[in-house]
Amino acid sequence: MNNKEKPFQRTKKPWPTKDAMEQVYAMNLWGGETSSYYSGNGSHDPEAVQPYVAALSSFLSAFEQPLTVCDLGCGDFNVGKQLVGYAEKYIAVDIVPDLIAHNKERFMNKNLEFRCLDIAVDELPDGDCAIVRQVLQHLSNAEVGAVVRKLYRYKYIILTEHIPEGDFTPNMDIISGQGIRIKKQSGLNLLHPPFNLKIKEEKQLVSVLSNDHKGKIVTTLYTVF
Repeated sequence: MNNKEKPFQRTKKPWPTKDAMEQVYAMNLWGGETSSYYSGNGSHDPEAVQPYVAALSSFLSAFEQPLTVCDLGCGDFNVGKQLVGYAEKYIAVDIVPDLIAHNKERFMNKNLEFRCLDIAVDELPDGDCAIVRQVLQHLSNAEVGAVVRKLYRYKYIILTEHIPEGDFTPNMDIISGQGIRIKKQSGLNLLHPPFNLKIKEEKQLVSVLSNDHKGKIVTTLYTVF
């Protein structure tokens, strides 16, 4: 059987994502001061963050009954901290234990909870809306597929991905780590094979040029049911 017939088969147990992400923060591979946790310019550049926060705060505040939000891959929480006030409950998840411990000490709110989970392996928290911001782009197709199957538990999925401008070949496979598919002139599209996410509605919320001028960062709202 070829790889296309087994798109989500693990090639290594466990997947190396946890080690790779721990290395990113330990060695400051995404920048920042050596003594700090830093999730990269995409989480700190005002030109990327401000339109994103504006769009999500508008969406979340439109509900008479606030939603329970699950931030799957919260990173250093520079973005998430600006959205907590719009949620009934905000569950922030990341794979790096030291990062989660750091966030727990730095960010405190009565409706905020941090959890250390591997979203490809562990059971995801219950909620109404999943935020997945520039997380899946770092994962292999096997891991992305494992996550996608779990996203159906949420009514809303807000997905942000760094993709090439213009036409590109979606969903080329990579090894999980700090890199993304744009180096292969590819990017994720969960509606295409091998993922084939089934949705009720799709709406683009934000699209901005990346700060390195290599492609664009697109945020899309999927209504699942």
